[in-house]
Amino acid sequence: MSDLRSAAQQALASARAAGASAADAVVVESDSLETRVRGEEIDFVKQARERKLGIRALVRGAGGTRSAITSTSDLSETAVRAIAAEAVALARATAEDPAAGLPEDGFVDPDVLPELALGDAADRGAGVEAHIDAARRAERAARAVDPRITNSEGSEASSSFSRIVYANSAGFLGEYDAASHALSASPIARANGSMQRDYWITAARSLAGLESPEAVGRRAAERALRRLGARKVATCDVPVIFDPLTAASLWRQVAGLVSGYAVYRGTSFLAGKLGLRIASDAVQLVDDACRPGGLGSRPFDGEGLPSRQTAVIERGRLASYLLDTYSARKVGGRSTGSATRSASSAPGVGATNLGLAPGSASQDEIIADTRRGLLVTELIGMGFNPVTGDYSRGAAGLWIENGAIAFPVEEITIAANFADMLTGIDAIGSDLLWLSRVGSPSVRVARMTVAGG
Repeated sequence: MSDLRSAAQQALASARAAGASAADAVVVESDSLETRVRGEEIDFVKQARERKLGIRALVRGAGGTRSAITSTSDLSETAVRAIAAEAVALARATAEDPAAGLPEDGFVDPDVLPELALGDAADRGAGVEAHIDAARRAERAARAVDPRITNSEGSEASSSFSRIVYANSAGFLGEYDAASHALSASPIARANGSMQRDYWITAARSLAGLESPEAVGRRAAERALRRLGARKVATCDVPVIFDPLTAASLWRQVAGLVSGYAVYRGTSFLAGKLGLRIASDAVQLVDDACRPGGLGSRPFDGEGLPSRQTAVIERGRLASYLLDTYSARKVGGRSTGSATRSASSAPGVGATNLGLAPGSASQDEIIADTRRGLLVTELIGMGFNPVTGDYSRGAAGLWIENGAIAFPVEEITIAANFADMLTGIDAIGSDLLWLSRVGSPSVRVARMTVAGG
């Protein structure tokens, strides 16, 4: 038995011995490497290794369950016993909560976990020099595109490898390994007194799944160059197209709105709207924790429940909230296997691989179908009220006239009510892109206010 599994089991036994009615434990071991290069010069190299154990002690009372969490990076028997006893003591000092506690049943079979392609063991052999080389290749490729690429904020290559063990006093003990890799470039273009920056990034569970450094550098340079000569536009109400990078931010907002915690606390305007139409009929939004190679995939959630696919929005109707055991009890539902957990925090709710189903039109076709409007390529700041739906963010992008890109724009603000934005989606592209745990194709909102100079 591995030392991580042994530490988790000892944590449970120590918590029960100290008086806990129930307990669970998370052990995470991670190795990470990050490099950044500017030109040919190495900006930094960071390497880190971490092991951490978290214990949640649960003490039942007449009116509910008291709970507390402690954590440590010391996995010695003495340290584990000490923090287990501390967790129980802290739990006894907290208020009772009828919704607190472990799941009652439904744990995944730890001996039959799904194969989700969460990493390639051979990638551990790619060391510092390989990462520096990848970053340098991206830098060179960006600068080779055009002489107007004169500088850079750097190209970064990173890798991380983790092992996660989760155990609870209900008898569950499971573990899995996961990896993630990323490569990005951020070149700077300069011409006629104008200076613009943009970026491109690729991310995957394996190094083989990344775009080549040359492709990343070229794409980043092209994005920076097309922003040269950007100007403001007069304030107007027009269709707004979000490219796949910026469209993903819309679904991150939705993830927060459908979190069970936001729902029971009343901090989401989608509370109480299950089954109701909240978006365009074209919107099909699914959270799929079982997507092979997905950056959010996992064989079980932060409470040991099976990973699953959850339809969040079906043909524009709100089909499900995202729930862990606690929030499910608060709203009167069942967990959707959406519990997240770190070694030092209680379970919460989070999306895994939240993706919008693509449409049939290319981004170019959507642009051609837009007489006048804005293609958003960057969002700046955070202006969103989840209770009212008010949405206002700084933006940059490309102006559209007569169905064609006319010129780049910057220093503008886009604004609308988020509920109206969802129902106003009238075109979805075929260019689905996964660069994080949220994937999206291009999306056009029929009407938003674009405020310029």
